[in-house]
Amino acid sequence: MIILTDCDGVLLNWAQSYNWWMHRKGYRQKQPNEYAMDKCYGIPRDESRDLCKTFCESAAVGFLPPLRDAVKYVRKLHEEHGVVFHCITSMSDDRYAIKLREQNLDRVFGEGIFERLVCLPCGEDKDEALERYRDSDFIWVEDKTENANLGAEMGLNSFLIEHPYNVGKETHEGVTRVKNWQEIYEYVG
Repeated sequence: MIILTDCDGVLLNWAQSYNWWMHRKGYRQKQPNEYAMDKCYGIPRDESRDLCKTFCESAAVGFLPPLRDAVKYVRKLHEEHGVVFHCITSMSDDRYAIKLREQNLDRVFGEGIFERLVCLPCGEDKDEALERYRDSDFIWVEDKTENANLGAEMGLNSFLIEHPYNVGKETHEGVTRVKNWQEIYEYVG
């Protein structure tokens, strides 16, 4: 069985590390529950994009901590149900950043759990990456409402990991909201 998953905000706690990194650079959050970093920090969009890209291509991206209960239940899905994961992330297409992401996932979750890693440029849409899985009914786990909706439109079994920035956002009928990986584990089991 294959589960498709985003990485940041789903497997790894990108926001915690990014906020710490931004704090060290003298930035303070203005709207902490905002997904868009320009709004979160009250800075121009171009500056925000540049900062996100710089962070995602820095050594910091190789040391992100896990999100909530992800380690426990991703491992259980792999060990008990033979699930392998295909990770699709809009982090960076820089080869060194990709290597750091691979090492981070292997160190946190264990080797062999992630069969495929697709790294797109920072902030890029996932339409093309998900196209190969269209109408497969694979589970697709996301934290960004638009990407969860996209998965549902493409015939995937979409799950949206709940965060303050996506609560109250409209989802398509085929999207299931979950608080954590335990709920996904129970769905599979």
